[in-house]
Amino acid sequence: MKKVIVILGQTATGKSSLAVKIAKKFNGEIISADSRQVYKHLNIGTGKVTKREMRGIFHHLIDIVHPKDKFTVAQYKTLAENKVREIIARDKLPIICGGTGFYIDAITKGLIYPEVPPNNKLRKILEDKSAPELFKILQKLDKDRAKNIDIHNKVRLIRAIEIAKFLGKVPKIKRIKIKYKFIQIGLKMTEIELKKNINKRVDIMFKAGLLKEIKKLKKLGITDKRLQEFGFEYNNPTKESVKLKTLQYAKRQNTYFKRDKDIKYFNPKEYKTIETYVSRAING
Repeated sequence: MKKVIVILGQTATGKSSLAVKIAKKFNGEIISADSRQVYKHLNIGTGKVTKREMRGIFHHLIDIVHPKDKFTVAQYKTLAENKVREIIARDKLPIICGGTGFYIDAITKGLIYPEVPPNNKLRKILEDKSAPELFKILQKLDKDRAKNIDIHNKVRLIRAIEIAKFLGKVPKIKRIKIKYKFIQIGLKMTEIELKKNINKRVDIMFKAGLLKEIKKLKKLGITDKRLQEFGFEYNNPTKESVKLKTLQYAKRQNTYFKRDKDIKYFNPKEYKTIETYVSRAING
């Protein structure tokens, strides 16, 4: 089976930087697994990798959708699998990199997600409920999705409930046989290191012009409701609120990923060890 590298983990652990180094070393191309970086114009708030940071490495599935449009995990799965095939056909190493757990699972576990139409009647009922109330409903319907969602984002919570109800209380998601050998590398650091990185990242985001980015999105016709769907960074953010909610999100990411026993974890400072591990994995 052809090998595919997957670099995953919590936000602010250095996944993008590691992916570029591995791509440079092993003749690879990178496929983003980030549910917000697919959108154009969402650069600062999503921590999108810059052209300079890409260092000449091809990055796929970034900036492919207008923020007014919807983009589903089913669409992501189709596009990502196409990119894996294209990269392998060029005799290069596909490297999937990101922190969106259900995007990564869609590829590495062979999951098939059904397209779920909007349920306007249900949405009207749910819109009157608070975020904590919605989260409790989701926990009862789909515990796995509840582990990896922005608990303050009513729009995402409502959509998750809508999907869970459409699929049934125990969502039956089809699986197909996977065609590749996925080598999953998880980046993990101490809570002190993580908090320091998050604080630094948020400070840089505000200095780089996060509030201006939000104003620009509004000028493009993006509504406040739609901005809320993109996460807490785009919902009346302050430095302290973004730092706190990013740390909470990182903890949920950790809860989601730690259930997968196929992930091999490293501290991002252990680059040489990671490089050796990848070399053995792709040549073994």
